[in-house]
Amino acid sequence: MRTLPVGDDALLVELSSGDEAQALHAELLRRRAAGELTVGEIVPAARTVLLDGLSEPSRLAARLAGWNIPHVPPRAEEAIEIPVRYDGPDLADVAALWGVPRHEVARIHAAAEFRVAFCGFAPGFGYLTGLPDRYDVPRRATPRTAVPAGSVALAGPYTGVYPRSSPGGWQLIGTTDAVLWDHARVRAALLAPGARVRFLPVGS
Repeated sequence: MRTLPVGDDALLVELSSGDEAQALHAELLRRRAAGELTVGEIVPAARTVLLDGLSEPSRLAARLAGWNIPHVPPRAEEAIEIPVRYDGPDLADVAALWGVPRHEVARIHAAAEFRVAFCGFAPGFGYLTGLPDRYDVPRRATPRTAVPAGSVALAGPYTGVYPRSSPGGWQLIGTTDAVLWDHARVRAALLAPGARVRFLPVGS
């Protein structure tokens, strides 16, 4: 763990893995909810956690070194279910990378339970972990200029769903009608860091 000051009232914590970042994020949320930590915002990323709105960043940095941070506990709430048609244009390429028939990509992907590691790239876009390492896939050599909203995609260890049409280089394996971002909704983003997610296959 490495801590870096950011301005006068923020702290960036660097971890050695995504799992460690998720565990620290969960522990920070727990301590804030218990009244043990006063912080404005806690923002997780791939291997970092940013804490903003601290009164004494250097003091917290010293305390972090002595924390015993448990593994990420399972969340009690039900998983968010996202129906998906496994009809993406890169399905055959992903099947070849995995060494399985096309229909097995859908079975393997839908059998996993995912967790939102962090959000970014676009409002409502979550980086989901949950597939074993052997299913990591590279980004496309040539990104698309426009990926349709609702595209379910893979890149590296992550699954993501494009909340709106945008350029992108992820491997597209399916589509969903789920609305990932709706500013008129009480919680605009369907996905938030730490949430559990399951993908439910539906007819193409």
